[in-house]
Amino acid sequence: MLHLWNKKFSYSNLSRVTDKTGGRFYSSNGEKVPSVTTILDKTKSQKDKDALIAWKEKVGQIEASRISKESMSRGDKMHKHLEDALHGKQSLDFDIMDDNEKKMSQVILDQALEKKLNEIWGCETPLFYPDSHAGTTDLCGVYNNKESIVDFKSSTKTKRREWITDYFLQTAAYALAHDLQHNTNIKQGVILICTPKFEFQEFIIKDNEFLWFQKKFLERVAKYKMLNRN
Repeated sequence: MLHLWNKKFSYSNLSRVTDKTGGRFYSSNGEKVPSVTTILDKTKSQKDKDALIAWKEKVGQIEASRISKESMSRGDKMHKHLEDALHGKQSLDFDIMDDNEKKMSQVILDQALEKKLNEIWGCETPLFYPDSHAGTTDLCGVYNNKESIVDFKSSTKTKRREWITDYFLQTAAYALAHDLQHNTNIKQGVILICTPKFEFQEFIIKDNEFLWFQKKFLERVAKYKMLNRN
């Protein structure tokens, strides 16, 4: 992966804070904006909110909390393995060499990144859009010969395309910030998913569909601002 790096952009670090409600905010040059994930979480549809409540009631609060924590931990570890691989690092901790998360990250490397990633601009890249949103994207660069925002996801089961609208909105949001900050013209979002059973999925939005998701994300930003004015 080292030969794919092209550090053509200068990415500035962002300060991050979390408020009492769990909302995450980033600041740059004295301006604070909400994270992409906070905006999406706070502007969920009532249907999505009801579905989450129904799931928690079905499995019980304790089990729901356990599943959520386990999923978050699995995702964090998988992301760390992928980040290390992109930077050409190898873990020297032999106790974790065979853990499931590393195998999941290897599936994503083998099935997608080794085959289709052409160029890496940044990994865990901080991006900031004034008076709107900010966050860190898993990977930005050129994927399948097209400038892209790439997001890695772990999932307990395979996904249907209609279930991952917020994933697409995330990539659209990061592209808006990257384009503004670095004068790019990103029109592709890539979602790479692996389950603990090593089932791999690739979802791509591009061109007019990608522009549609950017428009929808800006509508969510407007909704977030409206909710926070009340």
